[in-house]
Amino acid sequence: MFTGLVEETGRVAAFEPAEDAWKLTVAAGTVLAGTVVGDSIAVNGCCLTVARTGGAHLGFDVLEETRRRTNFPALGIGALVNLERSLVFGGKMGGHFVTGHIDTVGEIEVFEPRGRDHYLRIRVPGKCGGYLVPKGSIAVDGISLTLAEVAESSFGVWIIPHTLSATNLAGKKAGDVVNLEFDLLAKYVEKLLPGRVS
Repeated sequence: MFTGLVEETGRVAAFEPAEDAWKLTVAAGTVLAGTVVGDSIAVNGCCLTVARTGGAHLGFDVLEETRRRTNFPALGIGALVNLERSLVFGGKMGGHFVTGHIDTVGEIEVFEPRGRDHYLRIRVPGKCGGYLVPKGSIAVDGISLTLAEVAESSFGVWIIPHTLSATNLAGKKAGDVVNLEFDLLAKYVEKLLPGRVS
């Protein structure tokens, strides 16, 4: 379980296929503290298990299913990824509950400065618009954001300067693909009330 408050950005050092899984290696700093093999780290919002540690790097095994559901195929060497260690009970709780299980990917339609703020609009696939509620929460590449505008197939959010400087958003542009995790409550409501979410 995560909060969607990104601790740092890491850089992809390697991402290569192997016989059993894809091997992702990320150079990191802050999230290395106290992290051991077997711990969970959200990488662009996707919960991955630390399989290797060494120096200033963390290694993860990425299944084909995970690659298919995320924006990981677009990760090249040197790409910035958002990193967050799993939630520690008894600590601060900001953001919202994020499981690290990516629901789908979305495409950035607009990302631009508007006055002193930055506006981000993302298109969602299919019938995913039913999960979007004005002033509700969404995780975009693992970043907890508040929905400011909701349309049938897209949503808009405003980005504060801290989020822009502390995450990989500064390098994003229209056409880029981002990982999306919808609010857990909306998914439970859909399960309990079939046909109510469109």
